[in-house]
Amino acid sequence: MAQEGDKKVSAPPSAESLAEAARLAGKAAGLPPVHLWNPPFCGDLDMEIRADGTWFYNGTPIGRPAMVRLFSTILRREGDRYFLVTPVEKVGIRVEDAPFVAVDATIAPDRITFVTNVGDSVVAGPDHAIILRGSAERPRPYVHVRAGLEALIDRKTFYRLAAAATEGEDGRLGVTSQGRFFALEP
Repeated sequence: MAQEGDKKVSAPPSAESLAEAARLAGKAAGLPPVHLWNPPFCGDLDMEIRADGTWFYNGTPIGRPAMVRLFSTILRREGDRYFLVTPVEKVGIRVEDAPFVAVDATIAPDRITFVTNVGDSVVAGPDHAIILRGSAERPRPYVHVRAGLEALIDRKTFYRLAAAATEGEDGRLGVTSQGRFFALEP
């Protein structure tokens, strides 16, 4: 039995049982409604998402993209912690930086559409901000994907954004998408 605070919880489920539950939950169109599910915490799973977007289970990379995509659809963030959630189970996992990586972007005059390493497509704008962290020497750009989950914008994509940047009203360089300006410098 693992413990979370004063609550005793049973051993976490296996990745296979989570994958099966996610498959069943995901049969409807769109993403599973993880924000509506409140199952009991079942412990931490030896699963980690590294800063480069690689998912590991028991220290081994998950080599099947379809499995990673499936897990990504049941990922939820609560504060600084990340969980895989099904209607009946909730397990903690580790995330080194951001759970996703924006690996490409289509830059149009009125919108920027990012594609993540797990196949999500997101248009930057009021609900999907481009966020800059780090320093001027080492910027760390992110885009909000969904429900507090972000994607680190990879270097080549950030360079493409920088090449498309214009000067904003505050004098900083940035990009505009869906009518919102996002600074690309501190």
